[in-house]
Amino acid sequence: MERNVACRRRSTFVLWEFILTRVISSNISAPPSLSTVREAAQRIHPYIHRTPLLSNRSLSERIGVEVRLKCENLQRAGSFKIRGAMNALLQLDPEQRRRGVVAFSSGNHAQGVALAAKLLGIRATIVMPENSVAAKVEATKAYGAEVVTAGVTAATRDTVAKEIAAKTGAAVIPPFNDDRIIAGAGTAGLEIVEEWPEVTTIVTPLGGGGLLSGTALAATSVNPKVDVFGVEPAAGNDGERSFREGRIVSIEPPNTIADGARTLAIGEKNFTIIRERVRNVVSVGDDILLDTVKFAMYRTKLVIEPTGALGLAALIAGKIRPRGAVAVVVSGGNLDFSLLC
Repeated sequence: MERNVACRRRSTFVLWEFILTRVISSNISAPPSLSTVREAAQRIHPYIHRTPLLSNRSLSERIGVEVRLKCENLQRAGSFKIRGAMNALLQLDPEQRRRGVVAFSSGNHAQGVALAAKLLGIRATIVMPENSVAAKVEATKAYGAEVVTAGVTAATRDTVAKEIAAKTGAAVIPPFNDDRIIAGAGTAGLEIVEEWPEVTTIVTPLGGGGLLSGTALAATSVNPKVDVFGVEPAAGNDGERSFREGRIVSIEPPNTIADGARTLAIGEKNFTIIRERVRNVVSVGDDILLDTVKFAMYRTKLVIEPTGALGLAALIAGKIRPRGAVAVVVSGGNLDFSLLC
């Protein structure tokens, strides 16, 4: 009897030792730097679009400086997220690829991982909250991923994903608090400063911090004089509060139309970079955000989801006053058209 109990304990220990080793090994990478962003750009180049940096006269006249939009809404899978997802998946070893990947996301990271996995022939399981935008859930399934939503909330999605990884041995691909994700997201900022050296200001949406930290890292490494701003929905302004207080502030799941920014807290890795390299973090209300989505459709002919319109909304609302030429990262275009009704 005692021997059986000891064997079971030993088996349990071995299982958790394997899981811990697998999770740790799947996240080992060089600390994010300009060189790792450049390496990521080379690595993911065959699989992604180099999205356009479009100027718009009506926007420039309204803001008072030249404005260009970095159109990640035209990216594969409809957002910048495939940059980090592809960078992470391409660094998995053959055994990790065989075991598959699991990710947790409200939508755009889900689609990015699902498409990246499909392109690389890797099995993917995506954990999404039950209240995720239906179109994003269906798109994730269409890319061939298995989607788990039953009983999942914004607060439990990461726990559910880790439980799946523990059972299957799959590698967890986090949405933002990961060096590979930060470097991949940073390639968008690298493209901006390479294409437009005159840019003085870059504005990006802020959810968990992958895009903002990656963009700030890349842009300020190339040109330390560039001002980088992050923008959140007012209902989910944990990042703004964290930036002000100098510590990571956690919140309850926010009620906002910016579903890509319904995060509960900024990632630790992301916050370290944001504190060092970001000029300021501001927030805008959902009413301004929805008006901006409609304005963008009418005046730029672009389909932009609310999260993707955060930076543009902050400029239009006067929350950010750039000192010169400004690039706005339009992070995604997976719009729930029912919002327009």
